Amino acid sequence: MTVPPPTPELLATPVAFRRPRFAWRCGNRILALGTRTHLAGILNITPDSFSDGGSAPTVEAALRRAETMLQDGADLIDVGGESTRPGANPVDLATELSRVIPVIRELSRALRCVMAVDTSKAEVARQAIEAGAHIINDVTALRGDPGMADVAARLQVPVILMHMQGTPQTMQAAPHYDDVVAEVRSALEQAAQRGTSAGIPADYQAVDPGIGFGKTLPQNLALLRHLDALHALGRPIMVGVSRKALIGEVLQAPVGERLMGTAALCALAITQGAHLLRIHDVKPIAEVARMIDAVIAAPAPPSVSP
Repeated sequence: MTVPPPTPELLATPVAFRRPRFAWRCGNRILALGTRTHLAGILNITPDSFSDGGSAPTVEAALRRAETMLQDGADLIDVGGESTRPGANPVDLATELSRVIPVIRELSRALRCVMAVDTSKAEVARQAIEAGAHIINDVTALRGDPGMADVAARLQVPVILMHMQGTPQTMQAAPHYDDVVAEVRSALEQAAQRGTSAGIPADYQAVDPGIGFGKTLPQNLALLRHLDALHALGRPIMVGVSRKALIGEVLQAPVGERLMGTAALCALAITQGAHLLRIHDVKPIAEVARMIDAVIAAPAPPSVSP
């Protein structure tokens, strides 16, 4: 993949002002990424997700949860039917389909909202898009299922490519990097090349560093500190830090007490130029995002040079 170098004018501006803009068509809506921070509300249709497993056990409960997140400021709903927490066991195709397809179909009918399907299975992605989803969120970055890239290309839908070292069963077994920032960026560049080669337009590919997926605490912190390194890939950047273990490690806080840590990391990600945040607690993070976006949008006085 050949990405044109940043212009001198772009390099002279603060990182958060560098967010390039991308337009994703999602049904009859456009997600204008880069104009402000966009929020993906997490809707796990699973019994075993690390933070909210079992919180939406029925289609009706999922509908209510999605409606609340949209009212609180979510721009899209990210629906997942297979937990990818460390040590999680995989689920079979039939089980995952039975979890996500009825929910996506009902959300499409009742709420007509933008939806992503969080899956690494090509058949789940295909049926989810046909049921009303608009975006594929693949934690394996097109490596988990050889048919995934073809599905995304054929349906011409955006895809989120996330970095993960190993699998959910193995990823936290002593993950090793010589240079975590360079290696994650290189792996995401290769994923983007796979997508482009399959026919997925470059501007329909987002990259996600995969915080917590095959990384130690120092490695996660290094990625967040240098998130802006991913801008060289020329793709929108998505970040998921909501309630994650690194917050618990730093703050010594259980899952239910990680809101302030989540808010801090989301704020940092925005100032590093993140386009999308994947979150559980939509309302408070929406307020964080709106406040920082207002600062970013404020014009510089003539006395302040770039």
